[in-house]
Amino acid sequence: MANPQEPAPWPTALRLKSAEKILEIEFDDGACFALPAEYLRVESPSAEVRGHGPGQKQLVAGRRHVGIMRMEPVGNYAVRIVFDDLHDTGLYSWSYLYELGRDRDRLWRQYLEALEGAGLSRDP
Repeated sequence: MANPQEPAPWPTALRLKSAEKILEIEFDDGACFALPAEYLRVESPSAEVRGHGPGQKQLVAGRRHVGIMRMEPVGNYAVRIVFDDLHDTGLYSWSYLYELGRDRDRLWRQYLEALEGAGLSRDP
């Protein structure tokens, strides 16, 4: 658990690699993450994906080929990612992007297991 007395990691670089469909982000604590567009899309912090309360998360299938069209800054705390499937309602805070990078292996495994359990696919 994070120490509330310590400041949250702050991004020092944010790079969109469109051809690779990857968002690279570096933080001031030295952490660097390469986050695939598909992963960012299925873990969107939007109400459409997260729901409005605990246990309401929706399983998003068929996004293997999704890309990022653009990113828009939101104040100094987040970025809005506009995906090429036109999803654009999630605000990715710096702390959420850090969590996605830190917990990527576990979250991705859970996502793949959920797809399999629901008989769904990453393919459209």
